[in-house]
Amino acid sequence: MSISTVITAAGKNSRMRKDQISRGIEVTNKLILPFKDKTVIETTIDNALSSNIDECIVVLGHYASEIREAIFDNYKDEVIFIENDPVDVGLSTSLYHGLSNIGSEFALCITADQPTVTTETFNEMIEVSQSSDDPYHTISILRRRKTGWLDTAEGLGMPFVAPRENLMRYLENEDDNLNPILRKIFDDGYAFYGIKEKNEKELLNINHYDDYIKLLD
Repeated sequence: MSISTVITAAGKNSRMRKDQISRGIEVTNKLILPFKDKTVIETTIDNALSSNIDECIVVLGHYASEIREAIFDNYKDEVIFIENDPVDVGLSTSLYHGLSNIGSEFALCITADQPTVTTETFNEMIEVSQSSDDPYHTISILRRRKTGWLDTAEGLGMPFVAPRENLMRYLENEDDNLNPILRKIFDDGYAFYGIKEKNEKELLNINHYDDYIKLLD
């Protein structure tokens, strides 16, 4: 079964921007801050491209031109970049837009501010999804609380692997964060499997400047 990656990189950067201003630091989109030998978003893309996927889509929105200028030339042959129009939409809309532009049956859904989630973890999510008894009604997801088969979707978000068409039905006409949508999917009888992180940093998104500093250590 084919699988594509959708990476959402369309956010307002508001919390990071506020932190940078309060610290007197030059305001820079968090996704193009240096991380290891590249940037935050490039590290996320590289980890995704190294996993068992067929294609990679990056969804841009706010700061699209800034992000394109920083990374486009490095990935123009490996990644398809699309842009939200209008840009001021929620995460669910960005994800729906990305899913609308892939041809695979399944999607590995990632946010661009997750550079520490390893290729190994992505591959484990893919393996659990594809080997389940009913892949079209299973979501494998990086755990937040329990591991294995879950009894709630409370607190969950990206990254996860899900069947494309079924997920799109839940995202259509929504403009929200993902957790309320994931809870609805769970309540409708989908099986959720929580993948254990390889290290504690995999569980941390870069929202604030302190998150960024912590992940650099």
